[in-house]
Amino acid sequence: MAKALVVFLHGVGSNGDDLAVLGQHWASLLPDVAFASPNAPYPFEHAMGYQWFSLTGITTENRPSRVREARAAFDETLQQLMAQNGMADAWDKLILVGFSQGSIMALDALASGRYPLAGVVAFSGRLSFDGALTPQQHTPALLIHGKVDGVIPYSETESAAQRLQEAGVTVEARYEATTGHTISSQGAMQAATFIAQCLQD
Repeated sequence: MAKALVVFLHGVGSNGDDLAVLGQHWASLLPDVAFASPNAPYPFEHAMGYQWFSLTGITTENRPSRVREARAAFDETLQQLMAQNGMADAWDKLILVGFSQGSIMALDALASGRYPLAGVVAFSGRLSFDGALTPQQHTPALLIHGKVDGVIPYSETESAAQRLQEAGVTVEARYEATTGHTISSQGAMQAATFIAQCLQD
């Protein structure tokens, strides 16, 4: 049986297959680790693909409430994946790897402290959390963001890193000078190294 589970959380309008390829690349680097890349619970309104929460009418002010409303379906997705992989309630063996909207959900799970996760990786994300952060202190986070991201500015990761650190989270933040709204090969390798370190502790 796998010693840990990595769950990939895709961006809005995408699907689980988009990030599943990372698991294929990481399989040799992370032996005894299982990978899952689910579709988000809701169909994307404007095209093919799925979303964790709707962007219709979204603003900076209402985004945190959208994320809160998305928690129930998000948590149900995680619980199903944990059970399918024989890890029901073994949350300390779960690592979340998000991109864009998937990172928003991963960072929300970290900031709310709902689960004692083994680690969180957030590519091109933001922390949409408008209350006091209550993270579980032992869960580390790796935040990676391209400085030429035209969708979510890298200042969102700077802000997230500062807030999480102030709340006691061990945060490693990396900013890539020429990367846009995507996951670079360098970032993917850094994430694999980070996950291996999380599972050694």
